[in-house]
Amino acid sequence: MFKRSERVSELLRHEISQYIQEVTEPKLGFVTITGVQVTDDLMDAKIFFSVFGTDEEKAVSEGILKGMAPKMRGFLGRKLESLYKAPNLHFVYDHTPERAQRVSDIITKISKERPPDSGPEKP
Repeated sequence: MFKRSERVSELLRHEISQYIQEVTEPKLGFVTITGVQVTDDLMDAKIFFSVFGTDEEKAVSEGILKGMAPKMRGFLGRKLESLYKAPNLHFVYDHTPERAQRVSDIITKISKERPPDSGPEKP
């Protein structure tokens, strides 16, 4: 059985992703909502996101998202009538995709440096 906060988290992830796709802010980079964590009382939500681009583009996009939070919260309050009150939105940059890419690069590098496997040794 799912907790209500888990269902609300998934609903928020979906609605925020759609909202961001419709925003016409030209400086907002290619943003992906990677997850949402809602407190049990549904009053606060951490919105995890990643941005494709340079560190500067990531910082600009993060600033834009944080600035959009009040307007986005109002939109969610109207859209999600089942919630008594839309949660406060806190945007948090998610480094997971970058870390995963770094691990993948290391594995690829190691596999290229390793001599070809000649099969099992015979006694």
